[in-house]
Amino acid sequence: MAAPSNSHISPLRGLLEVSRLVRAESDLPALLAAIARTVSASLGYETVVINLYRPAWDDFCVTTVHGDEGVRTSLLGQLRDRAEWESLLSERVGGRVASVLPAGTDDGGAGAWQPEDALFLPMRHGDGHLLGILSVDAPLSGLRPTDEELDVLVSLADHAALAVQSAQDAAEAARHRLALEQLLRVSSRLNDEPAADEILRAVCTGVRDALGFQSVLALLADPTSRLEPRAAVGRNVGGPQFDRPIFLADVEPLLDPAFEIEGCFLLPSDEAERRVQSEKVGYVSQLNGRGPRAWNRHWLLVPLYDRAGAVIGMLGADEPDDRLLPSAEKLQALRIFANQAGAAIVASAHLEELRFLADHDTLTRLPNRRAFVDRLDGEVARALRYDRPFGLVVCDLDGFKQLNDRFGHAAGDEALQTFARIVRAALRKTDEAFRIGGDEFAILLAEAEEDGARTVVRRIVERLEGSDDARLLGIRTSFGVATCPGDASDPQTLFRLADEALYLAKRNGSGLQFAA
Repeated sequence: MAAPSNSHISPLRGLLEVSRLVRAESDLPALLAAIARTVSASLGYETVVINLYRPAWDDFCVTTVHGDEGVRTSLLGQLRDRAEWESLLSERVGGRVASVLPAGTDDGGAGAWQPEDALFLPMRHGDGHLLGILSVDAPLSGLRPTDEELDVLVSLADHAALAVQSAQDAAEAARHRLALEQLLRVSSRLNDEPAADEILRAVCTGVRDALGFQSVLALLADPTSRLEPRAAVGRNVGGPQFDRPIFLADVEPLLDPAFEIEGCFLLPSDEAERRVQSEKVGYVSQLNGRGPRAWNRHWLLVPLYDRAGAVIGMLGADEPDDRLLPSAEKLQALRIFANQAGAAIVASAHLEELRFLADHDTLTRLPNRRAFVDRLDGEVARALRYDRPFGLVVCDLDGFKQLNDRFGHAAGDEALQTFARIVRAALRKTDEAFRIGGDEFAILLAEAEEDGARTVVRRIVERLEGSDDARLLGIRTSFGVATCPGDASDPQTLFRLADEALYLAKRNGSGLQFAA
């Protein structure tokens, strides 16, 4: 067998060298530059150019140029639409996936290279879509490539495509790994963040840092189902659109299963705006792309759920770094962030409720007897130290036992809640009401003596008489008042005097009695 000619050895060595580079080099720009140099050296082309596809813009950008400085300066960063490349790649050379322009000036075999000629080779992903274009120009031989050289060029383009695909897959895997690591870090801190706002701020920051959304907004529903912005990172969140009330019902049309991916809801902007009043609900930026996988002012919403599956809030994410629609893996990670946030908020709410109930009554939500004793001690000490008198009012519901016996405890509970609500509304900001047991309540009136106490009691009675609920339940009250330091200068005596005054008011039917 005859030895291969020298003209075949160099291209084959170049192919082997590219194969070695693909396995050894992890930095994509350096790898593509090395491939371009190897193609130039092994196949004898003065200029080798690599164009990479940008899915966010549906175009190709020249990222690598091997050639003289003038060529590099003129070509680097040059953009060309995908449609232009598809028309160029429609011309084939010898049935291969390569093009020589202008088409038809030669038979595609051996022949002189014309100044207008250029050779393009597509770099395709394993699933067939274009990753980039490898182009060569100005052969040192002055000839068009032979069939053997075309075979080597096609193989080199395939190897370059493999390098791009591997680098992109590795980058995506690294981003996913980072997202999971960040998720673990955020999750480990959530239990240390007792307040819902701190929890949501940590989650928003985690979504930004791990998943690459530069604008993240977290909203929580209040008891009326109004969504309130509670935490945000980024530029275009929490703007004037939140001057208007937004309720869960306003965003429910966006939570359509047709747009659900991994528990997240991703809608095109025109579809989202069709479903809601966009001037009322929205956080959308002007970020745009052109490609079929580009982010184009999309709406990405992730509901926050409680343990029963009810929606308690919402995460909104916008402005992805890569300007691409998020992958299923990224949305899965976002859903996990939202699940962690929802669980932490529920746990935080339970913790807050336990703390609240330590010194509040579960039925009326007023401070309880324990809180009253602490506050009364403090008010007496303050009154004596700073010469600031205050009034103590003790009151209860007349005929409460009969109400319970006749209509049941549910009616009694409703009466207590109604009275607590009316008292709370009648007080000044500096005053405070307490439920100290059964149907008995206490009120501390800051810097108030008999006249001030009489005014507050009159206001409570007027509100009771004007309340349909109070009239329906037949709520009547009696009040006993003592002042500090006028009537007593220690908590126990002050409370006893007010309680005795209450007893006298009930016995006499006067409704209000001051300490003797």
